[in-house]
Amino acid sequence: MVALDINEHRLSSGAWLGKLKGATGPLVGLLALCIFLSFSTDTFLSVRNGLNILDQITVLGIMAVGMTFVILIGGIDLSVGSALALAMMVMGWTANVAGLPLPVGIAFALIASAVSGLIVGLLVTQFRVPAFIATLAMMSAARGVANMITDGQQIVGFPDWFMMLAIDRHFGVMTATVFLMLAVVLAAWLFLHFRSEGRMLYAVGGNPEVARLAGINVPLVTIAVYVVSAVLAGLAGIVLAARLDSVQPSSGLGYELDTIAAVVIGGTSLSGGAGGIGGTLIGVLIIGVLRNGLNLLNVSPFLQQVIIGIVIVLAVGAETIRRRRA
Repeated sequence: MVALDINEHRLSSGAWLGKLKGATGPLVGLLALCIFLSFSTDTFLSVRNGLNILDQITVLGIMAVGMTFVILIGGIDLSVGSALALAMMVMGWTANVAGLPLPVGIAFALIASAVSGLIVGLLVTQFRVPAFIATLAMMSAARGVANMITDGQQIVGFPDWFMMLAIDRHFGVMTATVFLMLAVVLAAWLFLHFRSEGRMLYAVGGNPEVARLAGINVPLVTIAVYVVSAVLAGLAGIVLAARLDSVQPSSGLGYELDTIAAVVIGGTSLSGGAGGIGGTLIGVLIIGVLRNGLNLLNVSPFLQQVIIGIVIVLAVGAETIRRRRA
């Protein structure tokens, strides 16, 4: 008989310590990186630079939340960058070509990204296609559709209020897009820690068969997770469009790698069942601070890719060693 308490809304003190312990390494790494950059550059510790870092990680932060859900259930999603581009192009075409109000375009964009996630979820659960292959196929298909919408052309110019979402600093501190990212992160954290549905993700990632025997509808959970991941990628695309005041089908290239990297660096296990939003936020900050610091140090963009690759390998290696010793 399998006993699995998925209705527990409060973590035990031991579980809380486990969560904190899993994010301790990335947090120490982030602090060490900040200390190093504060001595290496004159502008890193300035308020303006700190706010710029927050602005720069909004897109990655929103996408990383969805990717955390996917990796928690033991999946992978290579299509988030293309889902982002698809949502951007649908919004741009609906608002600037079809002439509908921009909020309507945003709604259609989120629906389009949700459909892409639904297709992936159905491929994985109903047709038993490996997640890597299913999302790889969607990465190509969604990118192709995004190019077809405007024949590969970009769309420029949106209402001023939309652009100001990424420019106007409320209370002189944060933009609306940063507030949106923080709201998404907080909602995801609360969902994973205080909702039984959130605990289901850990159960499915830990052992799908045990989760099924415990009464969890594993296929439904899997489909829902891929839909949420795609919708958050679409939302990130809308945020990116506000920052750029334009949309283009080539947007989001390589974003899936940065997103996966942020989640893995944050301590979420690629095998599923372990990790959380707190660690992911730290991983996003590490990538944001690292890119910002390397730019301040005038490091070549090509060398930056090498350095970030090394950081990913070190993070995965550290996680593997920690799990072996646990």
